[in-house]
Amino acid sequence: MPHQVANKRLSRTDGHRKALLRNLATSFFKHEKIETTSTKAKEISKVVERLITQARRGDLHSRRLAAAYLTEEAVAKKLFDQIAPALKDKPGGYTRITKTRVRPGDAAELSLLELVK
Repeated sequence: MPHQVANKRLSRTDGHRKALLRNLATSFFKHEKIETTSTKAKEISKVVERLITQARRGDLHSRRLAAAYLTEEAVAKKLFDQIAPALKDKPGGYTRITKTRVRPGDAAELSLLELVK
């Protein structure tokens, strides 16, 4: 049994998991909310919180780190120009996870991950 493991594996290889998280983060910043499984929502929330904290700094190094992680340049621009300034005074807790429903196909618990403004 693995002890003190920081992240869930999500039944994927390392590369697949990294790509999944990058794509979910990009979609989250593009639409400012996403509906996904509860486990994925908890994992992507950690990533998104770190990216918003970087964006609040606003320096060139932070921009390059965020742009390297996100898959679309326009989304990185939106993060720094619209989302981060709106959350400038908030010390943390930028996201909210709300359990929504159970998916009928595989009975997976779905959650809505949204930006708190």
